[in-house]
Amino acid sequence: MADVQNDGWWYCLRHDTVEHGAGCPNKERLGPYPDEATAARALSIAAERNDRWESDDEDERW
Repeated sequence: MADVQNDGWWYCLRHDTVEHGAGCPNKERLGPYPDEATAARALSIAAERNDRWESDDEDERW
């Protein structure tokens, strides 16, 4: 089994950059992602998920 900490692609919130493998602590980054391009979109992916969750919450209120 692969070690995700050392093999995955991550988006570092501290340095605003993509990291591969071991890097900053996981509490300071998003991921892991399957590839560098997806990790580079981490903030957009998170924003899209937040929008969907907020929309779902609003739908449940009514």
